[in-house]
Amino acid sequence: MSILYIVIGILIFGLLIAVHELGHFAAAKACGVKVNEFAVGMGPAIVKKQKGETLYSLRCIPFGGYCAMEGEDESTDDERAFTNQKPWKRLIILAAGSFMNFLLGFVIVLILFSNAGGFRAPVIEDFVEGCPYESADGLQQGDRFLRIDGRRVWQYYDVGDLLNRGGEEHDIVVRRDGRRVRLKDYRMVPVEYEGQERKMYGFYFGTDEPTLGNKLRYSGATTMEFVRMVWDALGQLVHGKVSVNDLSGPVGIVDMMAETGEQAESVSAGLYDIFYLGAFIAVNLAVMNMLPIPALDGGRIFFLLVTAPIEAITKKKLNPKYEGYVHAAGMILLLGLMAYVLFHDIFRIVTKT
Repeated sequence: MSILYIVIGILIFGLLIAVHELGHFAAAKACGVKVNEFAVGMGPAIVKKQKGETLYSLRCIPFGGYCAMEGEDESTDDERAFTNQKPWKRLIILAAGSFMNFLLGFVIVLILFSNAGGFRAPVIEDFVEGCPYESADGLQQGDRFLRIDGRRVWQYYDVGDLLNRGGEEHDIVVRRDGRRVRLKDYRMVPVEYEGQERKMYGFYFGTDEPTLGNKLRYSGATTMEFVRMVWDALGQLVHGKVSVNDLSGPVGIVDMMAETGEQAESVSAGLYDIFYLGAFIAVNLAVMNMLPIPALDGGRIFFLLVTAPIEAITKKKLNPKYEGYVHAAGMILLLGLMAYVLFHDIFRIVTKT
C-alpha cells in the first residue's frame, strides 16, 4: 500500500509545481508576453511539441518545471519580451504562480469539505458548570470569537492555541448579537473543573450547518490557517527554535505523504489525509515563493518594486542582466540548500527503515 501512497505523493507534488508554472504561463499569455517554453518537470524531455511560438514539454523528473519567457534576464528589442512590459504586467505574471498554488490549496480543501456533515465553530455553545468567565461583563453563550490578542480566529482550536500563547490577560473580540464586542485586558487562565482530567477554559464550542456558504467559509478559513502555520514555522526558523535539519524537500515531502497515508485507518481516510496535506503544501509553496529572496518570485517582485520607480524617474531602463546575476547567485545558494535537504531526507528515510 505504501507504493500507492508514494505514487500519489509524487503526482500531487508534481501537480503543485505544474499549477505554479501554469499560473505564470497563463498570466504571461494574457499579458501578451512571448513564452518560449512551458515545461512540466525537469531534466531530459519525454515529450515535446511545438505549438505556435511556444514549445510544450514533459520532462522525466517530476519535481520542478518552468515557464521560459522571452527576455526574462536579458535585454532584447522584442516588444513582447517580459522585461519590456509595464511594471503592473510583470507584477501580475510574477505573482500568478503563488496565487495559483494558494487557489489550488483552497480548491482541494473545498473538495474535501464537500461531504462534511457540519463544522465545529469558534462559537460558545455552553459553559462548564462553575465557569468563571460567563458573566454580563465577560463571555456569553452565542459569542463567536473573532480575534484574540490581535490575531484572527480562523478555527475553533485557534481559541485555545492563542489563549495559551499570550499569558493571562488578553484582548478578545467577539461577535455578539450581530455586533462586535471587545473584552480588553480580560484575564483568562485554564482552571480545574470537577470531573475533568485536565485544566480547561470552561466552554463548549457549537457547530455550523454544512451549507454551501459555510463550506466556502471554512475552506477559506482552513487555507488562511495554513498561511499562518507557514509564517509561524518561518518565525521559529528565524529565531532558532527549529533548524535547517527540520526542513523537507521533495523526497521528504513525498515520504511524509506516504507515511500519512499508511497511518490512516483505511485507504479512503489515507487519501483524505494525503490530499489535506497536499493542500497545506500548496499554500506553503505559495507563501515561500513570495519571500523576498533572490531567485524566488518574491525576490523578483522586490526588485521590480525597487527598480520601477527608478526607471520612472530616470526614464532609463536598467539592464536586466544585473538582476539576473543576483538571481543566479541566489539560485546557486538555493540549490545548495536543496541538495543538503535532499541528502538529509534520504539519510532520514534510510535510517528510519
